[in-house]
Amino acid sequence: MSRVAPEIELTGDERAALCKLARSPSAEHRLVERANIVLLADERRSNQQIAEALQTREARVCKWRRRFARNRMLGLRDGARGMRPRYGESTQRRILETLDKPPPAGHATWTGSLVAQALGDVSDDQVWRVLRDRNISLERRRSWCISNDLDFAAKAADIVGLYLDPPTNALVLSIDEKPSIQALERAQGWLRLPDGTGLTGVSHGYKRHGTTTLFAALDVVTGKIKTGHYTRRRRREFLHFMNDVIAEYPDREVHVVLDNLNTHKPKCDRWLQRHRNVHFHFTPTYSSWLNQVECWFSILARQALRGASFTSPQQVRGAIDRFVAGYNEIAAPFEWKATKVHASKPTHTYAERCK
Repeated sequence: MSRVAPEIELTGDERAALCKLARSPSAEHRLVERANIVLLADERRSNQQIAEALQTREARVCKWRRRFARNRMLGLRDGARGMRPRYGESTQRRILETLDKPPPAGHATWTGSLVAQALGDVSDDQVWRVLRDRNISLERRRSWCISNDLDFAAKAADIVGLYLDPPTNALVLSIDEKPSIQALERAQGWLRLPDGTGLTGVSHGYKRHGTTTLFAALDVVTGKIKTGHYTRRRRREFLHFMNDVIAEYPDREVHVVLDNLNTHKPKCDRWLQRHRNVHFHFTPTYSSWLNQVECWFSILARQALRGASFTSPQQVRGAIDRFVAGYNEIAAPFEWKATKVHASKPTHTYAERCK
């Protein structure tokens, strides 16, 4: 049921003031419109008729008609607008200090609303404004791994030196293994949607057909790859792959970059004693990014394995071999640009961003 519009009966002074305002060439349009609304309401016109006459919304007519009936001429003024409170550096510091504290019970992480509730006198908008200014995202999560190797600087410098200035006539290889590559069988192809559009991709469901382990050796100077397929990654498989690699370079000095896997570095290495031309260089702990073959593993996963469908580990190995053959035809060395490698620094608190 619609509301009954209040009746308006103007006094002589009110009518004169409103007529003067409605005819004023310098008055604001909104004030002129309100004056005409009240003058037409005094003529016993309905809100709909007034809205049509002034080409405005009926809701606007209803609003100012009621406000005039309640407060007369004062009702035509704009209401007081709330002023946004001023926040200073102390407010920013309080917001960032709050983020360094544990979130409220039952919550895993802070949100802008939770921070505002914890402070009590700061709006949600101000919290988000500070976070944007400081480039802080409460949703984004990053992971890191800090090396605890006491000899980090010496080991990192040794490996970076091999990349930037390899020994004369020596072969520098970056070697690692990629274990448990799964042979996943899943439906692939096009899917026609009811609206006529088409999607290409793979189905959510899949069937497992076993795994295979890949050993890879990257020639740092040429960028070419040599691989070996195995079912496991024990010391036996590692040495078998190493024998295949160095058999091609019997008279050359070989420097090998490896990680700290236990199969790479036994306490008594009789294999190295029999191969005096081979030298192992181990990356610092938790520093696999110093091993260039990891970059190639990423390329392999993106271009040959991700989204593919295999019904056996043999198919996986075949796909890898075809990719390696094509890759070696256009292989190029990775360009190592970092001339300095620093150990990771401790992370700072949010509050320290105010400094």
